[in-house]
Amino acid sequence: MRGGVVSGAWERLDRRTVAVSALTVGGIAVGIAAPIVWGFVRRDGPVGLVAAIAGGGVLVLAGLVALADWLRWRHSSYRVTDERVELRYAWVVHTLRSIPRDRVRTVDLMANPLLRMFGLTKVKVGTGQQVTGQRSHLVLDPVTRVRAEQLRRELLDRAPAGAPPVAEAEPPALATLDWSWIRYAPVAVTTPILGTAAFGAVMQVADWAGVQNSVISTVGDVFAEVSVPVLVAALVAIGLLIGVVGSLGVFVEMWWRYRLTRDRGNLQVRRGLFTTRSLSLEQRRLRGVDLFEPFGARLMGAARVDVVATGLKEWSERDSSDPQTLLPAAPMAVARRVAATVLGDDPLSTVDIKGHPVAARTRRLWWATYAVVGVGGVLAVLGLLLTVVLVHLAWISVVVLTPVAVLLALDDYRNLGHGLTDGYLVTRFGPGSRHTVALQRGGIIGWTVRRSPFQRRAGLVTIAATTAAKGGQYQVRDLAEQDGLRLAEAAVPGLLTPFLEPRR
Repeated sequence: MRGGVVSGAWERLDRRTVAVSALTVGGIAVGIAAPIVWGFVRRDGPVGLVAAIAGGGVLVLAGLVALADWLRWRHSSYRVTDERVELRYAWVVHTLRSIPRDRVRTVDLMANPLLRMFGLTKVKVGTGQQVTGQRSHLVLDPVTRVRAEQLRRELLDRAPAGAPPVAEAEPPALATLDWSWIRYAPVAVTTPILGTAAFGAVMQVADWAGVQNSVISTVGDVFAEVSVPVLVAALVAIGLLIGVVGSLGVFVEMWWRYRLTRDRGNLQVRRGLFTTRSLSLEQRRLRGVDLFEPFGARLMGAARVDVVATGLKEWSERDSSDPQTLLPAAPMAVARRVAATVLGDDPLSTVDIKGHPVAARTRRLWWATYAVVGVGGVLAVLGLLLTVVLVHLAWISVVVLTPVAVLLALDDYRNLGHGLTDGYLVTRFGPGSRHTVALQRGGIIGWTVRRSPFQRRAGLVTIAATTAAKGGQYQVRDLAEQDGLRLAEAAVPGLLTPFLEPRR
């Protein structure tokens, strides 16, 4: 007995993980083997022999993976005590991962279609800290859905280990999905990427099937009567169309049944169509919000809301699904409302954003010039060494890139700004895509003051507020020197003062 509560006993993960792993690897292997077999069919090769070899390979591979996962399941166990969450593996090499319960920051539940079919969920428990160079989190892969919800309650609500789940009403939503927001998906950077990837996938599958030359000749026949510029424009248009459709599909998959709630002091985001995800974050770990306006969404007057919180740093760097995002791209009024509701304050609307000195604009224009000249110079040198075509490409790139670089530099300067409210430091920055970060002044644990030789000549300084949340530092860039020091002193009085030399 500890404090009147019995410590948790060692528990096994769900053994159905073996079937899930075998089916997953088997499906991938079939997807790889099918085009190969089809290629032999097209060439009138020994189809029966190849199919038998491919089928046997799929079965052997799935069996080996199933065996490995069975060994992992057989020798793995976990427990939740009053003080710690522990996961151990005891076979040949013995390992024990242990996290203090009072340091648990997030509990993330994830389930792909196969896990959902078996009623299972993967639970990721994290602290957001680094221990001896390793990520300080552990993954229970998998447990039943009921057990996953019980673990969430135990770890975030500080319920006693082994306490039974309590049925409660669904908390009111802070935000739910509005399907009109899907109009912002096609202007994301993923659209051209998906279009290009689609062309690459078609050519790769055609190569596997042995029909790549036929595909190329068919495209040539279709566009035989058009000029090269028209052909390029048509292919770009087709790629963009595919990218738009793909980006719409990605939006639906990621944000289906999206719901943001606050329950017993925890923020919770639920979303996902095929792969469901549920992220829970303690409200007391919140240090601010980042109102992020991707370039395309910004042009349409939209923004998304990212959380600034302890415990999300390592996840956001390694996880493509952006667990720190509380709200997808939505109209600016909605984004500001959600940010204010999450914070319990509205610093983004009440703050007086101050611009930065003209020297900051000059600095950006010079860097834009250096970048364009650098690209043109490299191409010119390669052209003199290799082919005259690159020389022409050099001057063309300078002509095309110069106005683009200048516009981005001017936009970067216009976006620079900072301000203080009673409880928050607000910093704004970013060319094209713009960030407006509201950081709790109470969460600032230090300052970093940087001055490059070029900044010293221009009388500028960059100050960075150090915090334990997310990125670790949030910069206020290219301030006048005295303005930067005054801002640091006003934001957290006394923190920077001992390190300043009095002016004689």
